Amino acid sequence: MAGAPPIGLDIGSSSIRAVEVRRSKDDYSLINFGQFPLEPGTVTAGVVQNPGAVTAALKQLWAANKFGTKRVTLAVTNPQLVVRETSIANLPASQMRQALPFQVKEQLPLAVERSLLDFYPLEQPGDNPTVRGLLIAVPKEAVVTLVQAVQKAGLKVKGVDLASFAMLRAASRLDAQVEAIVDIGANITSVVVHADGEPLFVRTLPRGGTEITESIAGRLGLETAEAEAFKCRYGLHGNGNPDAVAALVDAVRPLSSELRSSFTYLASGERQKQVTRISLCGGSALMPGLAEHLQEQLGVAVRYADSAARLRDTRKARERGFDSFVPSAAVSIGLTLGAA
Repeated sequence: MAGAPPIGLDIGSSSIRAVEVRRSKDDYSLINFGQFPLEPGTVTAGVVQNPGAVTAALKQLWAANKFGTKRVTLAVTNPQLVVRETSIANLPASQMRQALPFQVKEQLPLAVERSLLDFYPLEQPGDNPTVRGLLIAVPKEAVVTLVQAVQKAGLKVKGVDLASFAMLRAASRLDAQVEAIVDIGANITSVVVHADGEPLFVRTLPRGGTEITESIAGRLGLETAEAEAFKCRYGLHGNGNPDAVAALVDAVRPLSSELRSSFTYLASGERQKQVTRISLCGGSALMPGLAEHLQEQLGVAVRYADSAARLRDTRKARERGFDSFVPSAAVSIGLTLGAA
C-alpha cells in the first residue's frame, strides 16, 4: 500500500483521532479509524505540553487499531494562529515561498523568524502583478514539537495542514449559502467561514467545552466531574431548576459572543459577507440545546455537520462505533481527504 493516502491524524486536547481511507477514481472509502484518550494538560489549545505522553498514546493507538500505514498528515492549530486575507507579489512558485517572509513581515504580530508561513491563493494569478489569498502564520516551535512527538512514535509525517482547512473539506456543504463551520473542542473552537468551498474567514477561539464546564461548576457549586455530567445530560434544556438554566446560559455566553463578533467583523469587512448558516461539529457541540440556543442568539440557522458525508463503505465501521466517533472527527477525516 505504498501509494495509499496518509492517515489523517488530529491530536486534540482530550484525545487523538486517526482516520485511514482508500481513494478510488471518484470517492473515498473508509478503511480504518481509531482514537485514544489523553490526560488533561497533555495538549492545551493545540499546543503539546507533554510530548512523551503524546508519543506513548500514539504507539498504543497504532498497536490497538492495526492501521495499514505509518504515513500521516497532521493538523495544526494554535491560539496565536494568524489567517488573514492579503495580496502579495505574483512570483513563480519557486520564488514565492522564499520571498513570502519579506512581503508579509509588517502584517504579522509574530516575528517571521519564529513562524511557519504559507499562502493560500484565492484566485488564479494570471499576468496580474499581485495575487490575492490567505496568509497563514503559526508559531514554528509548536509545530516542531508536535512533529517530533509523532516521529518518536515511529510514524512518518508526510504533511502538515491547517485544522480549519481540513474541517472545511470534511464538513462543508457546497451551495449558494455563506456557511460557518464551528468545531467546538475541549479547549479551543475553530471557525471557518466559506462560500461554496472558498474560505473567507478563519479564526481560532481559545475557549471550548472545558471552560463551559468550569463555569457551571463554579456557579452551581459542583465538582468538575459533576458539572461535566450535568452539562452532557441536561445542557441548555436544564433540569427544571431556573438557576441551573441561567448558569448554563451564562457559561455559553462568551462563546456565542465571540461568534457574533466574528460574523459582524466579516459582514463589515472588505468582502461584506453575511453568514447564513452555521454547521456545528466537535465533541463539545453535542451539549443538549446548544444548536437551538445559538440559533436564537445569533439569528442564523444552525445545523449539525455530517463530517463523514464524503466517505463510502462505512457500514462495518458503524458496527464498531463510528457514529459516536464522527462528531469529533471532522479534522481527521478532512486531513486524509486532502492528503489523498
